[in-house]
Order: sequence, then structure tokens, then C-alpha cells
Amino acid sequence: MLLEELVQVARGEVEVDLLLKNAQVVNVFSGQIHAADVAIHQDRVVGFGEYRARAVTDLQGQYLCPGFIDGHVHLESSMLRVAEFARVVVPQGTTTIVCDPHEIANVLGLDGIRYILESSKRTPFSVYVMLPSCVPSTDMETAGSKLAAEDLAAMFGSEWVLGLGEVMNYPGVIFRDWEVMNKIRAATGRAIDGHAPGLSGRDLCAYVAAGIGSDHECTTAEEAQEKLQLGMHIMIREGTTARNLKQLLPAVTPSNAANCMFVTDDRHLPDLLGEGHINFIIRQAIHLGLDPITAIQMATINTARYFGLKDKGGIGPGMSADLVVFDDLKELTVRRVYRRGQLVALDGELLPLPQAPKEVPLRSSMNINWHNARDLRIPAAGQYAKVIGVIPESIVTDNLVEEVKIEGDFAVADVERDILKVAVIERHLSSGNVGLGFVRGLKLQRGALGSSVAHDSHNVIVVGTNDADMLMAAREIERMRGGLVVVDEGNVQAALALPIAGLMSDRPYEEVNAGLRALIEAAHQLGSDLHDPFMTMAFLALPVIPALKLTDRGLVDVTQFRFVPLFED
Repeated sequence: MLLEELVQVARGEVEVDLLLKNAQVVNVFSGQIHAADVAIHQDRVVGFGEYRARAVTDLQGQYLCPGFIDGHVHLESSMLRVAEFARVVVPQGTTTIVCDPHEIANVLGLDGIRYILESSKRTPFSVYVMLPSCVPSTDMETAGSKLAAEDLAAMFGSEWVLGLGEVMNYPGVIFRDWEVMNKIRAATGRAIDGHAPGLSGRDLCAYVAAGIGSDHECTTAEEAQEKLQLGMHIMIREGTTARNLKQLLPAVTPSNAANCMFVTDDRHLPDLLGEGHINFIIRQAIHLGLDPITAIQMATINTARYFGLKDKGGIGPGMSADLVVFDDLKELTVRRVYRRGQLVALDGELLPLPQAPKEVPLRSSMNINWHNARDLRIPAAGQYAKVIGVIPESIVTDNLVEEVKIEGDFAVADVERDILKVAVIERHLSSGNVGLGFVRGLKLQRGALGSSVAHDSHNVIVVGTNDADMLMAAREIERMRGGLVVVDEGNVQAALALPIAGLMSDRPYEEVNAGLRALIEAAHQLGSDLHDPFMTMAFLALPVIPALKLTDRGLVDVTQFRFVPLFED
């Protein structure tokens, strides 16, 4: 819309496209709720009050607030492509997400980032990107790509790229790693997100001085308060595994709330469907005692201002008409969602789009060298071995030492003692790397589980009671071009194909949800009692979270940040 036209319609000189009458406006600028008619023309809010309009919708006293913004999300964790993710979250009031495509970038590099940007077109929400800062996250595993500062620099020119994603390598900042410093320099003047759990004192001062403006890893109110005092913006996360809302809300005060926002980080599909997205976090915060207007500000204007999205996050003249209509100030039952002035969702359902979402072709990411991977036997080099100890509902693991079962010259799974074999098979460069080890806590009595979702490099991970089922699981994952699988006695019991980088499905979310439920039920039939054993498996290969992890290159003692032998002397 031309500037002159915007001024003309705001003055009421011509008809506006839409008038929302009798709204209770949640005004995030003034911190008030007031009755108003809201005028919309094309994609903009143009004013409050009486306007001549081509169309009128009477909201009959329902609440009207800005569209919700998720300030930090890895949408790959939903296992949905962008358009299907929108089908789930837009009817819940989310009109903007700021995603960090860290997972797909570790598989496909710049092609993965471009895939997210391109497939976001013609969807009913706005998708912005923070460029991943840690691809790969460590040199102790084989990733599908390596992104240097010069690789990222060219992408900062896109209007949909807002800044640099979570700088997980905070030691690299503190000790002035050349490559880390170059990435920060390349993002100067843009938002730079942090990831610094537990960092404090002078080291935290150094981290903030480098230009890092936010953190989503706070787990205590005291940690959040220290970071707020240093000028950081606190992203209060309520994901699937990491849930920090209850612990961090005491740190939020009327004086500092403007520097706080809500994010989901990693939220899996069953939780998105069963609990909700940003609407769920707002609702939970209100139930925990946060002022409703403050809660909505933390999901809208606070996030928009941090990222420099000047036309989003509020309802006012000239602002983008991204709006949510809801019934109750505490339960937040979303009735209508407008994006850029168009009604896109009604009573929990996405309305048909004028154009189908853009289909973006993507190459296969499965390149396994079976010459090495076909042999998962572990030669016995001692009676005792290091074992990864699963801690329920945590991505942290124990570093155990257990006597292992030996048959002939090989160490094997010991089902009676819940010591299973685990293998990580490199799938990006056809290197033939295979990491082998043992894990306790998955409690399978038979069969094997496999997945191509294994943070952060996402090689193929299989856990099982016998080599034959483990190999079959890996072969099935390759056949599907990525995915999750349950195998028992040579038969596939359940499977979900994830052909998009081995991380996301190309099917509707209803099919993905049914597939996930079938997989978890099949895993439970094999004996596992974990809520989601695939989620647990996905973090067994992450060598930045203590204490013992397995990558395609071997067993990693994360506390020492070095490879260690499997067997004890």
C-alpha cells in the first residue's frame, strides 16, 4: 500500500476493507484493555473508531490481541514441513515464528536453510530465520556440512533473515575463537541469540560484551535476573523436554517484563496438538499468576521489538494486521486468526489458502557406506565397559561402568540387566564411520529401535538387543530416506518416513501424529517404559550435553570433552 493511501484511509476519506466492531482490544502499548472498533485496509491496521467499511465483522465483545510470535523455535523438532507446522500452530494464534534451522543445516548446510526460507512462501504465517552459528556443533562427530562466517554473510541480505542464531559455543566467545568472532562480526547490527546455561560473572560479561543479546537456557530465577541486569533479553522456554516457565516466572517483574519473551525451542507434535503452542505458554503463565496483559506482551510486542520487527506485535495504525480473537482472558480459547488482514483460521481450523504452499525439491541425505556399517560386533577388550546411563525425562546421561556379557570373542547386549547395544552410523559423507557402545535405561526386551534424528549431526542411531534387528532398522531408515522404525525378529513393526533431511515428513500432520503414536506403542510392546524412547535416543549422540555420549567417531566423555575407550582396564 502506498504511503499516501495509508494516510488517506486512516483519515477515513475512503472505505476501509474491514471493520472489526465491538472488540475488547488488548493494547500492548498502553497495557490496557479497551473497547474499540478496529479498521483494517489491505494488510494494515489503520485506526480505531467509526469507519466506513466494505465488510464488517461484529466481535460481540470478544478480546482482540496481536498475533503471537515464537521468538526461538527449531521447527524440525515437530517433524513437520513448514506448511504442516502452520496448519497446527496458526489456528492457535501464532502468526509469526523466528526459527533457527540448526538441525537441517547440520544435515544439508545452506541448502537446508534455503529450503526453510523457500518452503515458507505462500503459508499463512510469517517465518523469519536466525542463521545457525554452530554447524557443526563440535568436531567430535561427522555432520553433513560446515558453515563458516563467509557462508553466512551473503544470507544476511535477505529480509527474512534477522540475525545470528544461538551461539552455543560460549567458550569460543570467551576465549576469542577466530571463527566464532568472525560470525559475530558478520552479524553486527542484527540480533544475536545466546545459549549459555549457567554462565555467570566475568565470563558472562564477556559473552554479553561480544554483542549477544538473549538467552533461552536459564533454568533458575537467579540466573535470569543476573542476565537481565546485564541487558540480556530472557527467552522463557516451555518446550517438550525443557520446561522452564514455572522456575523463571518469579524473575519477571513490572520493571523488567519488557525484556522477557516466550519461546518453545523444541516442541514435539503430540504436545503441539495436545497442549498448544505459544497460546499454551500464555495460558500457563496466567494460571501461575502472571498479569494477563503482561503475558500477552511477552508473546507479542516484546518479541517483535527485540528482533526489530517494527510493524508486528501490536495493534495500532500502520501495524501489520496480524490479529487473534479469543473468548476468555484466562483460558485464551482462540476463535479467529487474521494474518495481514485476511482471516486464515476459524474455531481451530485453518481456512483454505488462495495458493498452495510452495513445494521445494530437496536431495536425499542418506549416504551410508555399508562396507563398514554392516558389522556391528564389538570385540571384547575387557570384562567391564563404559555404559551410557539414561536419566528419565532428561537429555543428561550418566557415565556408568558395568560388567558386560561376553559370548565368544564379542561383547553383546545383556537384556536381563537392561544393557543394550547402541550404534551411530554416519550417513552424510559415506565415510563408513560407526560408533559402537552400550546403553542402560531403554529397557527393550527384544528387537531394535532406529532413528535418523540424532542431535546435532543427525547420523543414524540404532539401539537394540541383537545385531540383526539393529542392522535391519538402519537399512529400513536408509530405504525411507530417513525416519523412525521399530524392528522385532526381522519384521518392521512400525515406521515413519522422514525424507526431508531425515528430519521431517512430507505427509499431513494427522498421518505424522498417528505414525508417532504407533511407533511409541510398538516400542512399548518391546518392553520400553519411557514416555518417548525416540526422544531419548535422539540425544544419546549429542556430545555437548554431559556426561557420556556416542557419536559416529566414538564414545565421548563430555565432562572432559574427549574421546574415551569403551572398555575399562
